Amino acid sequence: MSAAIRGDVHTSQPHDSAHKHVTGRAEYTDDIPEPAGTLHAYLGLSECAHGRVTRLDLDAVRAAPGVVGVLTGADVPGANDISPMHLDDEPIFAGDTVQFWGQPLFAVVAGTRDAARRAAMLAEVAYDPLPHALDPEAAMAADYPHVTAPLTLQRGDADGALDAAPHRITGRMRVGGQDHMYLEGQIAFALPGEDDEITVFSSTQHPSETQMMVAHALGVPTGAVTVKVRRMGGAFGGKETQMNLFCAVAAIAAKRWNRAVKLRPDRDDDMTATGKRHDFLIDYDVGYDDSGRIEGVRATLAARCGFSADLSGPVTDRALFHADNAYYYPNVHLQSRPMKTNTVSNTAFRGFGGPQGVIMAERVIEEIAYARGMDPLDVRKANFYGGPGRDVTPYHQTVEDCIIDRLVGELEESADYRARRAAIVAENAKGGVMRRGIALTPVKFGISFTATWFNQAGALINVYRDGSVSLNHGGTEMGQGLNTKVAQVVANAFGIDLSHVRITRTSTGKVPNTSATAASSGTDLNGMAALDAVEQIKARLAAFAAERYQAKAEDVRFEGNAVHVGGEAVPFADMIAMAYMERVHLSAAGFYKTPKIHWDRAAGKGRPFYYYAYGAAVSEVEIDTLTGEYTVERADILHDVGRSLNPALDLGQVEGAFVQGVGWLTVEELWWDDAGRLRTHAPSTYKIPLASDRPRIFNVKLADWSENREPTIRRSKAVGEPPLMLGISVVEALSMAVASVAEYRTCPRLDTPVTPERVLMAVERLRGA
Repeated sequence: MSAAIRGDVHTSQPHDSAHKHVTGRAEYTDDIPEPAGTLHAYLGLSECAHGRVTRLDLDAVRAAPGVVGVLTGADVPGANDISPMHLDDEPIFAGDTVQFWGQPLFAVVAGTRDAARRAAMLAEVAYDPLPHALDPEAAMAADYPHVTAPLTLQRGDADGALDAAPHRITGRMRVGGQDHMYLEGQIAFALPGEDDEITVFSSTQHPSETQMMVAHALGVPTGAVTVKVRRMGGAFGGKETQMNLFCAVAAIAAKRWNRAVKLRPDRDDDMTATGKRHDFLIDYDVGYDDSGRIEGVRATLAARCGFSADLSGPVTDRALFHADNAYYYPNVHLQSRPMKTNTVSNTAFRGFGGPQGVIMAERVIEEIAYARGMDPLDVRKANFYGGPGRDVTPYHQTVEDCIIDRLVGELEESADYRARRAAIVAENAKGGVMRRGIALTPVKFGISFTATWFNQAGALINVYRDGSVSLNHGGTEMGQGLNTKVAQVVANAFGIDLSHVRITRTSTGKVPNTSATAASSGTDLNGMAALDAVEQIKARLAAFAAERYQAKAEDVRFEGNAVHVGGEAVPFADMIAMAYMERVHLSAAGFYKTPKIHWDRAAGKGRPFYYYAYGAAVSEVEIDTLTGEYTVERADILHDVGRSLNPALDLGQVEGAFVQGVGWLTVEELWWDDAGRLRTHAPSTYKIPLASDRPRIFNVKLADWSENREPTIRRSKAVGEPPLMLGISVVEALSMAVASVAEYRTCPRLDTPVTPERVLMAVERLRGA
């Protein structure tokens, strides 16, 4: 633009709610004033991993002080099911059989939350236990079914290549899960309306799905339900489907008693009753040549999915999509095994299965490097995607935008990787208790929902008589800055300051049929939809201005808070006032659907991703070989976000994703006892990274030369999920430090999370060998 505006795209702007976050004035669902007579619901959870319910006596619950009533499956007016895949496999309340410890059996509704919680503990329940399987290995041994059909990706002759390869390695890797640990827990607040109408305020990433599930449970048309959300206090995928339970229960209670009902579980019950990142058991077989170049790969990725499908099908699919990471496999056969287990159904989590696939690829590279006595970075470079002949993925999509060589090369130089590695090898050779490791790992991450129909978005733009603009779109704000970026797009398109654009609460009553804010696609989709709406209004304004000022519509420009026409610069607000008086329509509904993408799951072929985002990280660690304890000494990151819409927000996303990825892979351990009870169900037992766990030296930079080759919103790229996988560099660095005790002859094969105990056991194992 020739005339600058404040808050334009490609400039760093503060998060629109940053000042509210730090002063405590940001309004969340639990802060909404409660109408007189508001009731509170609480869930009664099972205490058996798998069994028949032989007795459910709720008399004492009903008789408890303050209790208004109790809900069970028999009280659901519509369908007792909240399966996001519509498989009728996820009841709101369990019936005769419970399938995991923590499955909801009933809900108590009382005058206060405390009364409801206390009453829920008075239920008398008896079970006839049945055999249970808690992890994919046990489930496969017990011949448990898949929760959804497995996926196979293949290209070339994997078995032939493996048999003919000069070298071959087989191995197994266990990859742990992760709890979302959002700051704001699950919550639903339902207000009954007239007839069959109801409004639900919720902390949800997917208002349209919540709307549909509540309608399904109430047995009413979807249009009778309105779901609203202003912001969430974190989500990370844990509020894409998991809030369906809480919203359905609150809505059923609200309509039954015709009073507002709030449901907010405590952290223990939240963690027990909601899904997490999928654990994986990965078996791999790789053939390679003397230079470390891969010739063939066969792998099976089995996941702990839980008792129902939830989103496990697409999660395990995406794990396969990313099992190549940035590497070309000439011959490949990959298969998923989404295993049913007697645990809570696992769900979406930042990366959506992709991180589990990527870490498999990095293990394969690591195995080859140790077997050949090479620097793992050299093996990585030898296997990167390249030009024609080395540019087709296992799902037959051609990689057209690969910048990984340049990205890794720049980071290798700027982080002084080679010299630092040589110094570490020399220092480790002296022996001693403390050992260091360093690793550089890349990421290539596909951007789009693999369910093609989700790649659409809507937006509503209203321009008011004073020139102010309201923005509403189908995306949801969970702290990532989506609203700020989309508002910048709107301000840029109108040529007005960002302060003139007001962000409004996401509502299914304003923008219908929205997709989840997930798959890192929130800005891509909603930004384009908002731009479409703005362009409609601008076209009407340009036609009006051209007629009024005897000019051509195509010569009308919107910039510098003015409309430039016929040699005049008319203030934007003045032009809007004139347009209103001439009855120009100043509102528009925008729409966008991602082009080019298609996917045939049965054939395992297509173009599921519109483009790829890339990144790389160098991490350096130090371990204590006597205790297994370690520190992350330094991390250097170079990440590709295309032409960044807001560099400050994007840097924050990269930094946060890296730390969350490191937490998943090192300290965050989920543990079930033999009875099937989750024991790590609160911050007291489940460890997440502290501020003191960040790298002592932390250098993060965006690849400012990158520009998306696809016409995305202002040529930017997604940033939410891809950087999480950069945390894998810490695992690889820990592996090097451990391997040093055996002269780097053996791959340590560290399972994740790489806790200090696992580091210590690996050190002892390698020393013993």
